Amino acid sequence: MADLDLKPKRDSGEAEDAFEELYGLSDEVVAEVEAALTSEDGAKVQAILEPLHAADIADLMERLPSGDREAVIDALDGTREGIDAEILSHVDDSVREDLLAALNTEQLAQIVSDLESDDALDLIEDLGEAERQEVLEAVPADDRAILEQGLAYPDSSAGRLMRREVVTIPEHWTVGETIDFMRAFKADLPEDFYNLIIVTPTHRPIGMLPLSRLLRTKRPIKVATIMQTEPKLIPVTMDQEDAAFLFRQYALVEAPIVDDDGRLAGVITVDDIVHVLDEEHEEDILNLAGLKEDDFYADVAQTARLRFSWLFVNLLTAILASIVIAFFEATIQQVVALAVLMPIVASMGGNAGTQTLTVAVRALATNELTPANAGRIVLKEVLVGGVNGILFAILIGGLTWAWFGEPMIGVVIAAAMIINLLAAGLTGTMVPLLLQRLKVDPAVGSTVVLTTITDVIGFFAFLGLAALILF
Repeated sequence: MADLDLKPKRDSGEAEDAFEELYGLSDEVVAEVEAALTSEDGAKVQAILEPLHAADIADLMERLPSGDREAVIDALDGTREGIDAEILSHVDDSVREDLLAALNTEQLAQIVSDLESDDALDLIEDLGEAERQEVLEAVPADDRAILEQGLAYPDSSAGRLMRREVVTIPEHWTVGETIDFMRAFKADLPEDFYNLIIVTPTHRPIGMLPLSRLLRTKRPIKVATIMQTEPKLIPVTMDQEDAAFLFRQYALVEAPIVDDDGRLAGVITVDDIVHVLDEEHEEDILNLAGLKEDDFYADVAQTARLRFSWLFVNLLTAILASIVIAFFEATIQQVVALAVLMPIVASMGGNAGTQTLTVAVRALATNELTPANAGRIVLKEVLVGGVNGILFAILIGGLTWAWFGEPMIGVVIAAAMIINLLAAGLTGTMVPLLLQRLKVDPAVGSTVVLTTITDVIGFFAFLGLAALILF
């Protein structure tokens, strides 16, 4: 029988206090650092930062103005331990550029050498070509060879993401031999790992052995009898999004990465996949807004430049919708109510289409929307648009009749509402599917295409029906 939990339940205030205790970077700590930087007290900055985790210092860097980040780097560089390389692994990419610019080649080379290969490669990718070459020449030859090999893989591939440090054992070893080996060579083991990779003499992975299973098994047992056979072998050239899908689909913690010949090249661990999922989610959100990169930490000029191009595209599409309205200028002049009601139809179509579009883009990203079920999903969304169109047609038609006292204007806007919401349901699913078929990221261009179509159809249906019915 399970024990009853008789402990008092914590209220939300206690839970919040517990979170603040666990999360090392409080507002008070930030204020103390800012005050120490203002007074140029480097020793105090060092004392405040010393107990903080690298991830908390990274968050601090993101909160500080650009000019203060270099001062923090100088303070960290003056400590006995020097700059913690892990800080650069946790910090936002745009802020990392500021930090990298504040470091010299010797400091960068030391940081790269201190990091595990996957984190080191992630960092060195952000350097300019000339600076990258200088750092590569400054790191030890073994590290340089690993980094150069990683840079040869395609961007956003499993090869760029994998860690080269991996523990491999032959299949004929026993549990006892494996444990003795790890104890004898513990200095050469990765800092964190979850599985042992069992390989053939040609270094091809044939199984994985979780450490938990190894420690529960008696020493004489051969690892081949307890290993997990048929592991998910991820090619080095696989896109990181596909690798992340495999981790999520099969609840993987670690997966071997193999080269074109099927030999073990490294491993990807779940912590790297979490970063990939976070990055891909952020990228999709930004793309839906027409942004190529996160500009939260950029200055005014850079932010304005990043957003200008997409706003310019939206200006052109707005002009297209205005041209459609101009075709019915005479109709609008005769019935002023049409000008008042026009935005309602376009707005409802745009919002309904965005709902459908968001669901479709997410389903494509998670492989839930495929060519096999696309027809059924498109039909469903069109039917949903039709149902909502009818319901809102009744609502807005009645309100319009009561507002302007003209029943036929209510009929016009009701019919236009149904047409536009049907179009929104169709467009919200078809546009992402067509863009994916054209090898274009559906999150990038779908929104502007959708709003253009719903605006044009909404205005054309409303004003066209008005011209036919009212005159």
